[in-house]
Amino acid sequence: MKAVVYGLLALLYVLHTDVWYWDDPRMLLGVPIGFTYHVLWTIVVTGAFWLAVRYAWPTELEAAAEHAPDAPADRPDRDPASVQSP
Repeated sequence: MKAVVYGLLALLYVLHTDVWYWDDPRMLLGVPIGFTYHVLWTIVVTGAFWLAVRYAWPTELEAAAEHAPDAPADRPDRDPASVQSP
C-alpha cells in the first residue's frame, strides 16, 4: 500500500503545475478554470495525504520514540497515568 500512496503523491506532484490552463480564459463555477483546477487538486491532495498518514506512516519510529530512555515524560500525547514522577 505504501508504494501506491507514494506513487499517488508523485503523480499529484507532477499534476500540480497545470500548464494546460495557463492561457485558458474560460470560467468554471464563476472563477477562472485554472483556479478551479487548483481548488479541486488541493482537495485530492488532502485525501492523498490522509491516505499517506493512514497507510504509510512509519509507526515503528513512533514506537521507538515512545520507548526511548530519554523521551520526555510530560508529552501531551502520553497518558497521564503512565507518567512516573521523579
